[in-house]
Amino acid sequence: MIEIREEKKEDYDAVQIVNDRAFGTPEEGRIINILRKVCQETLSLVAVSDEKIVGHIFFSPVKIDHEDTQVIGMGLAPMAVLPEFQKQGIGSLLVKEGLRRIKETDCPFIIVLGHENYYPRFGFELASKYGLRCQWDGLPDEAFMVLVLNKSAIAGISSVARYRSEFDEAM
Repeated sequence: MIEIREEKKEDYDAVQIVNDRAFGTPEEGRIINILRKVCQETLSLVAVSDEKIVGHIFFSPVKIDHEDTQVIGMGLAPMAVLPEFQKQGIGSLLVKEGLRRIKETDCPFIIVLGHENYYPRFGFELASKYGLRCQWDGLPDEAFMVLVLNKSAIAGISSVARYRSEFDEAM
């Protein structure tokens, strides 16, 4: 059975391993480590199987600047599952629980840069449909998605959605 819970300090090393193995690089784990220190407004969940951390999901603030308005939402990045535990629904459990918790707040939107066939099942749509663009050039339109939780908060805003600057080095 898989348990989804908030990350604890003693989970940090295991979370690094999950991200390193899932992505084949230490970059995502490095970004998470930095954001833990400099950003209080994050949500970090782990998936646990038989007392072993097998998956992780991380949400951090993102912003959309438009004229004299700034709207703050959340960015889903990264989401990782150990390779030997993939294709078992663990990622879906992490996404669903993360979205459930964020929906309990006043967060107006969540963005994700991910697989076009995976995230729509959770309600994500093309961000371009709402006039939103990714801060990094050259990425396919289909990969940049948004889950709008408060349509009036982003109505009429056509701009770039920006992850925190800590993500820039990875792109």
